[in-house]
Amino acid sequence: MLKKVLAVLVCTFTMATVFSSCGKEPEISGNSNVESVDDTQKANVSIANFTAPQKDDTIITMNIRNYGQVKIRLFPEYADKGVENFIGLAEKGYYDGLTFHRVINDFMIQGGDPNGNGTGGESMWGGKFDGGTDPHLIHAAGALAYANSGATSTNGSQFYIVTGKVCTDEDIEYYKSSGYNISDEAKSIYTTAGGVPYLDGNYTVFGQVFQGLDIIFQIQQVSTDTGNDKPMQDVIIDSVKVDKYNDEELKWYITDYDSISQPESEENTLPVENVPVKNFTEPKIGDKIISMTIKGYEEYGDVKIRLFPEYADKGVENFLGLAEQGYYDGLTFHRIINDFMIQGGDPEGTGRGGESIWGGSFDGGTDPHLIHSAGAVAYANSGSTDTNGSQFYIVTGDVYSKEELEQYLNYGYNFTDEAMEIYSTVGGTPWLDGGYTVFGQVYDGLNIIFELQKVDTDENDKPMEDIIIESMKVGEYDGSGVRWYLSSDYEGTAPATDNTITDDTAVDDTAIDENSGEIADEFSEETPE
Repeated sequence: MLKKVLAVLVCTFTMATVFSSCGKEPEISGNSNVESVDDTQKANVSIANFTAPQKDDTIITMNIRNYGQVKIRLFPEYADKGVENFIGLAEKGYYDGLTFHRVINDFMIQGGDPNGNGTGGESMWGGKFDGGTDPHLIHAAGALAYANSGATSTNGSQFYIVTGKVCTDEDIEYYKSSGYNISDEAKSIYTTAGGVPYLDGNYTVFGQVFQGLDIIFQIQQVSTDTGNDKPMQDVIIDSVKVDKYNDEELKWYITDYDSISQPESEENTLPVENVPVKNFTEPKIGDKIISMTIKGYEEYGDVKIRLFPEYADKGVENFLGLAEQGYYDGLTFHRIINDFMIQGGDPEGTGRGGESIWGGSFDGGTDPHLIHSAGAVAYANSGSTDTNGSQFYIVTGDVYSKEELEQYLNYGYNFTDEAMEIYSTVGGTPWLDGGYTVFGQVYDGLNIIFELQKVDTDENDKPMEDIIIESMKVGEYDGSGVRWYLSSDYEGTAPATDNTITDDTAVDDTAIDENSGEIADEFSEETPE
């Protein structure tokens, strides 16, 4: 289940989503001056992250307000275009005054977006560029790399600096058994210096912090918004300067520094509410509900959805408004992944379309009272809840053991005891909590949703035969019984229609992406977006 814990970052079509492999693991590709290296050769490639720079080599000096100075060694011999781009932007003063807009403890700090929200930035050439990857450089603690939108060809200005965690031998063996290729030298680094090994091969690493790593580790502890990992108080890059190495002391490892402490003006953690989960609270008579009819499944009834305006007011208002306009009638579920979710609401049917009742996107936020339990209804987004539109998904998910949920806790996720009980009995997709606007819960017809998730799909998770929403109607709850739980409230499942039903669809756990329709095999514990 470590891979599920690693499935959090959201892939985006328009944003630099730092760690998303978007469903398929890209092959290792070098820059133009580096020969490609196959898996057999990679085992013998030496790791260059901690090789000393030569006197007068070009380095980067980054001054972070209220924290101090960070110095970074660059690797043009392994990441020529990545280094050229970063130096070019720094010389223009591009990064001066920008923030670290996304910070995740034990993972990384991400910055370089002039919009400050993960949606902006471009290379020194304008637009994106391909920085490739090189096996000499790995995601060790202190590594500097570019965020991307699913491939290194989408690099821009956004970058991240790795903090990560020290891996155990068992962790490394798990990664290897899951298909990751980790050399003995890389294993030695990950089990001593730490890092994020599951990101290797998907992001352009081009630098390594050699002074100020303690500052990076301080910053990762700041209080953040649980919905989008944005620091509650801005962490500002005062300047990024191009300098020359002058035989400064090399302090590659966090153990080279005194103990890490936060500035007194900062709170280290946000209080965590032990709020009750409200997904399964019965609606009141007269409350507005949604009845959705799926073409070909009419004789088995409608899918009925309880709404939560008390916890997701804008999300509910948008969904009701679109449904009343008939917006969803005739649209399809364009993306279906067994044991994960079914996604629809795009008038283009590709995962790239749709808008809110206000036009464009809106911010629906998140609320801890609503979680991604089986049957939850939420908005797809492009990396944050302020990119919600019309696309939505209904969770099917999987049932988790208590041990698996403990793994999530170890990786920084926070669940109440009640949420853990739900995920271990009802099931769901716990790693999505806090990143998407949950606004409803299926209270009847959940058997239909679970049957739909088994249809045959193509390599893009698009059903081979269209699954059509015949109608989406707004009604009022009339007091009829609720059926929240698949295992106890339904006898069997809805029979299959003419669509071919299969039980053996093998997929990775993924994040929901509105714009690209792709998977953030997010990889993993996180992937910078």
